[in-house]
Amino acid sequence: MPKLKTLSGEDTVKILQSFGFTVANQRGSHIKLQRFYNSSKQTITIPNHKELDKGTLKAVYNQILKYISEDELQSHFYSK
Repeated sequence: MPKLKTLSGEDTVKILQSFGFTVANQRGSHIKLQRFYNSSKQTITIPNHKELDKGTLKAVYNQILKYISEDELQSHFYSK
């Protein structure tokens, strides 16, 4: 079973931007990202911390799976 990488909030935002998400706004330490895809608005909120806890990163990953396939995401979030 592959292990989750250690990622920061900034790293996670960059990954999502590569899939077409843009920063909609930021409130405190949370960044809201959005993209419009097939006439629907997709929104994800990422905590902007230096290092995301493994549980938080896993929760974010599971949220992203609603919008992007696991095959495309896995290499960004899991080490081989």
